[in-house]
Amino acid sequence: MGLSAFESMTNGQPASIWTRTFVLLCAVEFLGYAQHFVLQPTFPIYITHLGGSPFIVGLVIASFGVASVVSRPVIGYWADRWSETGVLILGLLGQAFSISLCFIPFAGVTMFANGLRGIGWSGMTTGGYTLLATSAPAERRGEASGYYGSVQSCATIIFPAVALWLIDAPFGGFAAAFILAMSLALAGAGAGAALSRQVARAPRRRQTEPTESWWRDIVSVFDRDILLAATLLFTSHVSLPCLTSFAVLYARQLGIGHFGWFFVVTGVTSVLARPLLGRVSDKIGCGRSLIAAFTLESGALLIMSFAADLFGMMLSGALYFMGSAIGSARILALAMEKAPVERRGRAMASFSVAFPLSNGLGALLNGLAVDLAGYSWMFIIAAAICACGLALTAKNWSSLK
Repeated sequence: MGLSAFESMTNGQPASIWTRTFVLLCAVEFLGYAQHFVLQPTFPIYITHLGGSPFIVGLVIASFGVASVVSRPVIGYWADRWSETGVLILGLLGQAFSISLCFIPFAGVTMFANGLRGIGWSGMTTGGYTLLATSAPAERRGEASGYYGSVQSCATIIFPAVALWLIDAPFGGFAAAFILAMSLALAGAGAGAALSRQVARAPRRRQTEPTESWWRDIVSVFDRDILLAATLLFTSHVSLPCLTSFAVLYARQLGIGHFGWFFVVTGVTSVLARPLLGRVSDKIGCGRSLIAAFTLESGALLIMSFAADLFGMMLSGALYFMGSAIGSARILALAMEKAPVERRGRAMASFSVAFPLSNGLGALLNGLAVDLAGYSWMFIIAAAICACGLALTAKNWSSLK
């Protein structure tokens, strides 16, 4: 493992980020995130089409997060004991299978399918983060995290807009969006198979003898070394469903057309900002990066609460994803620094729990806020929660230096 740093050091050259292993890993993540972003605007519209309320939309989205969190201990254990690429490939195949269940037009079946997809997502992200932690040069982790996140965000430029176009197209509909998502997941599994051949050439690290029983190793969901990074990621991402899932329903309530452009603008912003701001985060440090991230995200959500047209929503989305770009890159770099080598799979599984947990809880809170108070208050409440990240950063300032 660790092919990028290994190859560069043996040649006596500075550690390179763009190795064959890293390129294939980025390809896998792009395809995996592409299917995810096809489904993000599709599920809210599909559930409301079936007669569900915004709260039911939140439950369907939350099922993804709950299943992903529950499955992390086993996924992390097998990433360490078996194969990082193995759990990554099986995760993508599992997601493709789960999407096939969405052809059954019942909200309960969709909730079950999205839960299964969460288990597959757990395998894909745990394997991906573990391989990134192994291969990224230590002195360029923020930059590598920025490129990694940028590749993932590339999918937001076109695939949500394509999903909305397919749903409304005369020859399309929800079935066409589901078929596209399945195809992308299967293509990702194929790229994962190519990645596994690259990774197999590097010597695997030896697994130290466990000091705990195997079952205790599995049920230990959170690795203490990674807890701060996971908490920061959760706080940063708990408001994300406001923009990725509920914004499309808000736009339809306001009568805003051509909303696919919102996803194009936010996707381009995220793609351009992540590598650039990831490099900036290496220079200014973790604490200052997080202050910038939480300030931008909170401000963007407040702007969204007053937005009444497409331009206002696009401006808010661009500011939010700039904050997310610098925050995500630095938090991922922090996680890679803290992850112990001998249990890196479990540590990165613990870290990656934060994304589906924040997505699921955030979706539930968003759906409940919309039902009780409306979309504007949903954005205001999300901004207040996001601002708590500033207090968390200040409290742990010495640990973030």
